[in-house]
Amino acid sequence: MPVSLSVIKNKLDDHIGQSVLVTAQAGRRKVTERRGILRETYPAVFVVELEGETAKFDRVSYSYTDILTENIAVDFE
Repeated sequence: MPVSLSVIKNKLDDHIGQSVLVTAQAGRRKVTERRGILRETYPAVFVVELEGETAKFDRVSYSYTDILTENIAVDFE
């Protein structure tokens, strides 16, 4: 597991444009999985453009801190 936010950001920078699966803790014993394309990275967050979602939104953003604290897991496909 990465130990700093800058290492996490650098690893995500290497995968811009690739498919990702983001698994997020949505509460007590609830997990949500979202598939999409890693589109952009910013100093504090990264943006995933969702694929095939019928929700009201087409992009989601997550903080690098979410990865560091293991609130989300990012797997590249």
